Amino acid sequence: MNHELYIARRMKLDNERQQGSPSLTVALVGIVLAVVVMILSIAIVMGFKGEISGKIMHLDAHLRVTNAALGLDDNYATVNGREVREAIADAPAVATKIESISLIADKSAILKTDEDFMGIIMRGVDEGYDFRYLQSKIIEGTVPAVSDTALGNQIAISKTVADRLKLHAGDKVLTYFIDEKIKVRNLTVAGVFETDLEAFDNAYIVGGIGIVQGVNGWHGDTGTQVAMNMKNTSNLDADAYDLYSLLAESTVKHESKNLFIVTTTHQNNLPFFAWLQMLDMNVVIILTLMMIVAAFTLISAMLMIVLERIRVIGNFKAMGATNGSIRRIFIYLTGKLILKALIIGNVIGIGLALLQKYCHIVRLDPTAYYMPYVPIQLSVPALVLLNVGIILVSYLTLLGASHIISTIKPTATMRFE
Repeated sequence: MNHELYIARRMKLDNERQQGSPSLTVALVGIVLAVVVMILSIAIVMGFKGEISGKIMHLDAHLRVTNAALGLDDNYATVNGREVREAIADAPAVATKIESISLIADKSAILKTDEDFMGIIMRGVDEGYDFRYLQSKIIEGTVPAVSDTALGNQIAISKTVADRLKLHAGDKVLTYFIDEKIKVRNLTVAGVFETDLEAFDNAYIVGGIGIVQGVNGWHGDTGTQVAMNMKNTSNLDADAYDLYSLLAESTVKHESKNLFIVTTTHQNNLPFFAWLQMLDMNVVIILTLMMIVAAFTLISAMLMIVLERIRVIGNFKAMGATNGSIRRIFIYLTGKLILKALIIGNVIGIGLALLQKYCHIVRLDPTAYYMPYVPIQLSVPALVLLNVGIILVSYLTLLGASHIISTIKPTATMRFE
C-alpha cells in the first residue's frame, strides 16, 4: 500500500486536540455551496435550452421550403406542394429522413368581435400537419378538423387572443382578409391553446388550408411553404442542403419557373437560438467564478490543516521524510474534505434540481421567460464531467498550496506551540 495514503487515512481531518475546526467547517460549506450552484446552473440552463428549442421546433418546421420571391406578392410567391412531394418521392435517401410533410399557407387577417378586433396571421395547414404538440397545449376545446371539408371553417386560437376578444371554444368570429377587396369568413373557434411562446401565441391562429386557398383563389396544391419535420434533427444544415439540391435538379428537369429556397428552424428563428447560445456563456462565467471560489477555499483549508500540524510535519522531516512525501500526505488528507464536500454538494444540488423538476416550486412570468416555471434538465454525462473537473482543479490547487510544506524547518517546529 502507498505509505503516504496509509498515513493520511489514519490521520483525522480535524485537530485531535479540538472537537472541530471552524475554519474547516467554513471551507466545507464553501465548497458544498460552489458545487450546488454549479449543478443548478447547468441543470437550469440545459432546461431552458431544451424547453425553448423544443417549443420552437414543434411549432415551426425543421425544414421550410419556400419560393424565393416570398413576401413580394401572395399570388406569385407560392409553392406547389405536389411538385415538392413528387421530387422527394423520387429520392428515397431524402424521403426516408422525413417524419411528416405539410403544405402551409399563411395570410394576414383581422379577427373582429362586437367589442374588439385584433390583427393576426391565419396559418392554414393540410392533413399532413403534425398536431401532436399543439394538441398537448390545448386548454379548451380541441384542434381544428382540417381534413373534413364539412368542418373546414374551424380554427384554433391562443389564450392571448381568446382573452382579448373574449372568445371560447364553439364561438364564431368574423375574420377579415384584406387584398384588393375585403373578404370575410365566419370561422368557428374549435379550441384554445397556450404555448407560452409569445411570438406564436400573439401572432398565429391555426385552421385548414382550404380557408386561405379559398380567399386567395388558389387550387388545392398551392401554399406559401412546405413544412417538413425530420426524424433526426442533429444535422439539419446538411439535410437542408440535400433537399435544396434535389429541388434545384427537379426545377431544371421540369423546366419550372419557381426558384425554391430551403431554410432550417435555426435560420428562421435566429433571435431565439442566439439568445440560447448566450446562456452558454453565462454558465461558463458562473462555473469559472465558482471554481475560483472553491480553489481559494481549498487553499485556506490546506493552510489551516498544515498550521494545525506544524509539529507533525517537523517530526516527519526529522525522521527523514522528504518534502514530496509529506506534501502527498497532506494532499490526501485534504482530499477527504473535497470528497465529503462533493458527496454533500451532489446530494443537495441534485435533490433541489429534482424537487424543482417535479414540483415546479420556483415560478416564472411566462410573458418574459416563455414558460411558467424554472425548467430543469439533468444530464448524467454533464454531472460526471463537472465532478471530474472539480477534482482536477482541486488537485492542481492543492498541488500548488502544498509547497508551503517545503518552507517548514524541523528545528523551528520543535519550538512551535
